[in-house]
Amino acid sequence: MLGAGLVGTLSAESVLVVEDIETGEQYHSEPVENGSTVALEYTHSVEKSRVYDAYRVDGETLVNTRMEFESYGWGLPARVNVTTVNGTFVYAPDEPIAELESLSVSPGRIADHTLIIDGTRHDLVALTDARDVRIHIEHRSLIERIL
Repeated sequence: MLGAGLVGTLSAESVLVVEDIETGEQYHSEPVENGSTVALEYTHSVEKSRVYDAYRVDGETLVNTRMEFESYGWGLPARVNVTTVNGTFVYAPDEPIAELESLSVSPGRIADHTLIIDGTRHDLVALTDARDVRIHIEHRSLIERIL
């Protein structure tokens, strides 16, 4: 019985990790569950309008499920069916937009990248000092989380 309890406390937990692409230094880590929402919100560099990309945690995969944007521009979906909600274009197809093992981001001071994890906002520029990062999901045991 004691062994089963010990195994339960050592079981793995999913953690969203934001780490420096070059050095591997971890700037942020936070527990997430399957179905958690991870999003990036920023100002489009050319259009100077808000962009919101939402991802669903699925194991170790980030599944891009929704995009919101206020104008069409480079890197935004121009040839897809969108709906308009309060002046914002919303692309939320039935199938995933993309499925990623990791997401590379270059947080920009002008773009003002914000990382949103289950509704909690994190200033990605301040968190990383605008360094290039990789965002991904890891499984960590209790011992790994303590160390």
